[in-house]
Amino acid sequence: MNEKTYPKDAMRVLKETSRTFYIPITFLQKELKHTVASAYLVFRAIDEIEDHDEIDNDLKHSVLTQVSELFKQPFDEEKYVQILEPVKDTMPEVTLRLGEWIEACPESTLQFVMDAASEMAFGMAKWANVNWNIQTREDLDDYTYYVAGLVGVLLSELWEFCAGVKTDRDLAIGYGRGLQAVNILRNEQEDLDERGVSFVPDHWSRTELFDYADENLAKADEYMKSLDKRSILLFCRLPLSLAHKTLKAMKDGREKITRAEVEQTVEEIHVD
Repeated sequence: MNEKTYPKDAMRVLKETSRTFYIPITFLQKELKHTVASAYLVFRAIDEIEDHDEIDNDLKHSVLTQVSELFKQPFDEEKYVQILEPVKDTMPEVTLRLGEWIEACPESTLQFVMDAASEMAFGMAKWANVNWNIQTREDLDDYTYYVAGLVGVLLSELWEFCAGVKTDRDLAIGYGRGLQAVNILRNEQEDLDERGVSFVPDHWSRTELFDYADENLAKADEYMKSLDKRSILLFCRLPLSLAHKTLKAMKDGREKITRAEVEQTVEEIHVD
């Protein structure tokens, strides 16, 4: 797929599947924009398998393990269709069209995305296999690494490869974990009600979970200091600002921030 003709349909699906990341992705310059858009769609495609409340864990483990292996070689659409066969009728568009998101990724950066997607699918399969039975802080760190910290690592690899911007790996993982911790807090009851799953370690209350989010968002704030390219800084700043505001809202007893607050935050990032 020629970089100059990144498919408009991919951007449509991106916009429909992510309110948080669509706007900051548009801040990035071409090669990075197209790579991160593809990576988000690929990650979202496998995340839909992990999150689906109608697929049993054994099947999730099987499908995600096979997809993980598929990412280790040049993508085979026919093989992917075979792997997805047992679940395809319940899958959304973003998952069914995974091959198109891979094809749309710039060739120069595709291997970064494939490697990260393989590792993520492996981690998701591992945790599906044990019904996300998170008992300790170490378990939570492991899970949040696979589903979010890994995204921070990929982004840092891309910043360096495409723009020469070097960052600290541990802080990059903290950036991803911080955003994920806020999501876990926000969706705690819903995950329990709809999927029967808790991502909260044994004997932890929301207080410890708030502390975990604060600790990782502090790493994310530190991570931001190493970003000296404006487009990358803007990309990272919006999701982080929204996470900080959502966390504060939940500490104040609210469920989440309002649409107006989201729009105000977007405006603040643009103006800054």
